[in-house]
Amino acid sequence: QSIGCDDYLGSDKVIDKCGICGGDNTACKVVSGVFKHTLTNLGYHKIVEIPEGATKINITEMSKSNNYLALRSRSGRSIINGNWAIDRPGRYEGGGTMFTYKRPNEISSTAGESFLADGPTNEVLDVYMIHQQPNPGIHYEYIIPGDNIISPQLLAHRRPGETLNGQLGMPESTNHEDEDLHRETDALTGQSAGTFPVIQPGRFPSHQPENQVPAVQPPRQNREHNWKQIGKTECTTTCGKGSQYPVFHCVNRITHEEVSESYCDSSTKPIPEEEACNLFPCPAFWDIGEWSECSKTCGLGMQHRQILCRQMYANRTLTVQQYRCHHLEKPETTSTCQLKICSEWQIRTEWTSCSVPCGVGQRTRDVKCVSNLGDIVDDEECNMKLRPNDIENCDMGPCAKSWFLTEWSDRCSAECGDGVRTRSVVCMTNHVSSLPLEGCGNNRPSETTPCNNGPCAGKVEWFAGGWTQCSTECGSGTQQREVVCVRKTEGNFDVLNPYECSYLEKPPSQQSCYLKPCGSKWFHTEWSTCSKSCEGGFRVREVRCLSDDMTASSQCDPQLKPEEKEPCNTQDCIPEIDENCKDKYYNCNVVVQARLCVYTYYKTACCASCTRVANRQSGFLGRR
Repeated sequence: QSIGCDDYLGSDKVIDKCGICGGDNTACKVVSGVFKHTLTNLGYHKIVEIPEGATKINITEMSKSNNYLALRSRSGRSIINGNWAIDRPGRYEGGGTMFTYKRPNEISSTAGESFLADGPTNEVLDVYMIHQQPNPGIHYEYIIPGDNIISPQLLAHRRPGETLNGQLGMPESTNHEDEDLHRETDALTGQSAGTFPVIQPGRFPSHQPENQVPAVQPPRQNREHNWKQIGKTECTTTCGKGSQYPVFHCVNRITHEEVSESYCDSSTKPIPEEEACNLFPCPAFWDIGEWSECSKTCGLGMQHRQILCRQMYANRTLTVQQYRCHHLEKPETTSTCQLKICSEWQIRTEWTSCSVPCGVGQRTRDVKCVSNLGDIVDDEECNMKLRPNDIENCDMGPCAKSWFLTEWSDRCSAECGDGVRTRSVVCMTNHVSSLPLEGCGNNRPSETTPCNNGPCAGKVEWFAGGWTQCSTECGSGTQQREVVCVRKTEGNFDVLNPYECSYLEKPPSQQSCYLKPCGSKWFHTEWSTCSKSCEGGFRVREVRCLSDDMTASSQCDPQLKPEEKEPCNTQDCIPEIDENCKDKYYNCNVVVQARLCVYTYYKTACCASCTRVANRQSGFLGRR
C-alpha cells in the first residue's frame, strides 16, 4: 500500500496546490492574468507586482519577440536583466527563492521568455518588460495564502480525531458517557473545548510497549567540559566574497581534548555566525550568449551572439568594462551558418517555336524554382537576380510580299474623247498564303488604263469643258476635261491650233477627286500560273478585305468577294504529230481492236493508231 502525505500507510491524501496535505485548494488564492497593454516608448515598463509569500510563480511571454523580461526587488536590487544588461538563461536567486530564467532560441520555436519559481518570496518583487517591439502579451500567475491558512506542519503531525481548525472533533451522539469523557479530558488539559488541547509534559504517563528498549540517558553534565572554536568551515566561494561559519566542539577544559558533545551543555553552545571570506573579486570572464537565428533560411548566412565581460562578486554576476577581460581571448561574436541548400533555377523545356512565321515574334520556355529535394517551390525561394529568361524575341526573316489590286473603276474619266479608268494598288505582307511569293519588286501594276467614250463637239478659244465624273466612286481618283483653242464664228466654232492660244494660260485638263471613303474593299493578287497546260488545271490568287488605311478588315460584302480559284487550260492535250509514225492501212482500227499492237510488225504498220491507244491507256492508269 502507498503512504499518503500524512505518513499513514494506505492513506490517499496528497498535497494540494496550496501545499496543504489533504487540503481542498481553498486555503490559498491563485492570482493570474495577461498584460496586453500597447506600449509606445522603448525601455523598462512595469508589468506586475509579486507580493511577499507568493508561491508557484510563472511569468511567461505568450510568443517569441525581441522584448525581454526583467526582475527587480522592491529595494531596487536588479535580479535578472537589469541596467540594460541582458543575462543568459539560467537560475538566479532573489526574494528568498530561486528563479529559473528561460529564453528559447530554436529557430522553429515560437515560445517566449519566462520566469519560474517555487517560492515562497520573502519580499515584494516587480516584473518589468524591456519594450522594443509590439507587446505579444505577458501571462502571469502565482499563489498567495488565503485568510484561513493552516500550517502544513500542524496538519502533517496532528492526531486522528483532531479537526483542521484546531478544535477537538465531537461526533454527533447522545451517549452521555462520551460527553463525560470529553468533559474529563477538558478538565485535565485545563483548556476550553474551543481550543486545541496542548498536552503538558508529565501530565499523562507514557505507555511504552513492553518490547521497546528505554533510551540511554546522557551522563550528567558538569563544568569540566565546555565549547571551543576549533576552526571554520570552508569558504563557500574561492573568490568574490563568500561566507563561512565557526566550528565549535566540546572539549575538556584542562586537557582540551575533544569529547562527545553530550558532555557539554547544548544550550550554551554558541550559535555560529556567518563571516565573510575571500573578499577579493573573482577574475573577469567572457559570458557567451546563445547564437541568434541564421540570417538566411538557406545558403550561407550569418548569426550573432552577445559577448559580455562579467565578474562574480557576492554571489552575483555583474557586467564590467571589457578591458577587465583583456587577459582572455575574446570569443567570436559572428559566425557563418547554413540551414539548408538553397533552391535553384531549372529550365524544364526547350524554346517553343516562334510566334510568327516571318518577321519578329516571341518564343517561350518553362523555368521553375526547384528545391534541393527536387520539389517545385515558389519563385521567391530562388535568387530572382539569377533567373533565366523564359521569353525572348525571335526573328524569322523578312516576310514575303505581293501586290494587291482592286477591280477597275466602272466610269471613264472623260465623257467624250480619251480618258482613264483607275484602280488601287498596294504591296502587302503575305504570311498566310502558300504561293511562292518573293516580294513585290519594282514591277508595280498600273493604276490607270485608257478609255474613250467617243469624239467631242467643237469648242471656242481656250475652252474648258466640264469635269468628267470622278474615276472612282470612293477614295482617291481623277477627273478630266477637254481644253481646246477655238475661234467663235457665226453659229459655229472653229478649232484652232493650240499655238494660237499659247499666250493665254491654259486651264488644267486633269485634277484629283475624292467623293467619299470607300470603307472596306476586296483586294486580290494576280492569278498564279495554271497547274496544267491541258485537260483542265487550276490557278489561284489571294483575296483580302482591306479598309481605307490598308489594314485587314471584316466589313466587306461576302457576296462580292472575288474568286480565289478558277479552272484553266481545259482543252484536250493534242499529241505532237510524228511524220514518221503513220498508218499504212485503212483498217488499222481492226488491228487495235484485235490487240495486235503488241507485235512489232503491226506496231510499225499501224504506228499512229497503236501510239494513240498507248497514250490513252497511260493517261487512264495515271488517273487511277
